[in-house]
Amino acid sequence: HDVAGSIAHARAQLQAGLLTAEEFSQIESGLRAIEGDIASGQFEFATSLEDIHMNIEAELTKRIGPAGAKLHTARSRNDQVATDTRLYCRAEIDILAAGISDLQRALLGQAEKHVGTVIPAYTHLQRGQPVTVGHHLLAYVEMLDRDLGRLADCRKRLNISPLGSGALAGSTINLDRQAIADELGFVGVTTNSMDAVSDRDYIAEFLFAMGLCGVHLSRLSEDLILWSSAEFSFVTLSDAHTTGSSLMPQKKNPDVCEITRGKTGRLLGNLVSLLTAMKGLPLTYNRDLQEDKEPLFDSIDTLKLTLAVNAEMIAAMEVNE
Repeated sequence: HDVAGSIAHARAQLQAGLLTAEEFSQIESGLRAIEGDIASGQFEFATSLEDIHMNIEAELTKRIGPAGAKLHTARSRNDQVATDTRLYCRAEIDILAAGISDLQRALLGQAEKHVGTVIPAYTHLQRGQPVTVGHHLLAYVEMLDRDLGRLADCRKRLNISPLGSGALAGSTINLDRQAIADELGFVGVTTNSMDAVSDRDYIAEFLFAMGLCGVHLSRLSEDLILWSSAEFSFVTLSDAHTTGSSLMPQKKNPDVCEITRGKTGRLLGNLVSLLTAMKGLPLTYNRDLQEDKEPLFDSIDTLKLTLAVNAEMIAAMEVNE
């Protein structure tokens, strides 16, 4: 994402006459080569250079010479990181949406098998009325559908380019911001530079959407924990998603369900962590905002894995008709 943003910025520099065609070509090919080295694990990062942006820029200048040093003209680290993070969130939302859809399909598959399998439905964990297994599982399909909607709404709001906002008040060098936005797939550009470099609403919103999705998964997990117990005996979870006991061989512990339920606390904690870091921050950029990355990366990794494993578990689950 950093490479994509830098190439779009360099192209705007070319159009504005800040770079020659040869310099732009050197920058683009140099960045692509660095991107390939990072992807293959061959790029050597230097912690002395602080962040991803400086590592890439320093290596580019080392490889292609003075042209590399021109790349940062009319750009600040502040609008650069805001751009990269939006690109990253946009891509990860698409991956998570696919994971949610996979889980929905697994639930739907079981629901189709059990349109006539009757179980008790509960209020207050007391038997209420008879329903089918299919009807029960489709309740989670609905919850996940709302999660998809929230992710789509978040994606729509974050898909605006802040590049060109500079450190906080734009730049005296007039680059074509809309052309940059178009190249990067943004639907428009931010209209207030001070807000653009300090806004992390989209990350908070993304963390909330992931947290609520986790809450839904924890509710499904709790149902399956109850259903797979000897007291209920509604379902049997596969050996791949359970473990035995070292002392009590009759047990089949619903590990995936319990871990999913536990991971929900982690997702919610990440949301609270970011909101707390943002509370009371004056405009514009402050170092506190570096605390947005760790909870963001962690929640995305956690939810992606949780969705994938739950889809497997649901597909492999056997219902005791």
